[in-house]
Amino acid sequence: MSNRDDRTPRLRKMAPEQVEEAALGDPDAQPLTEEDLRRMPRTPGVKTIRRALDLTQEEFAARYEIPLGTLRDWEQGRTTPDRPACSYLKIIARDPECVRKALENTKR
Repeated sequence: MSNRDDRTPRLRKMAPEQVEEAALGDPDAQPLTEEDLRRMPRTPGVKTIRRALDLTQEEFAARYEIPLGTLRDWEQGRTTPDRPACSYLKIIARDPECVRKALENTKR
């Protein structure tokens, strides 16, 4: 039996309170505090950004060169944007016109 197999039965025998206590005992896996949440930057959801710009999914996807299927997956929660995509969405949210113009200039 491997070590993994040896641990599995013990975990199953633990009560939910014991599992939580064990998790909180891990210094690398502490829950976020209210202060942590306040200082963390937030990226608005892509649907919120798109609606604020009064664009359809098709218009938003075309304007910002995001595959329509990807945009729909993000909005419907099937997938989430990766870190580069989150950065791109932050830039769109802060200055959508600048992003639009920059992308138009690359098409020439």
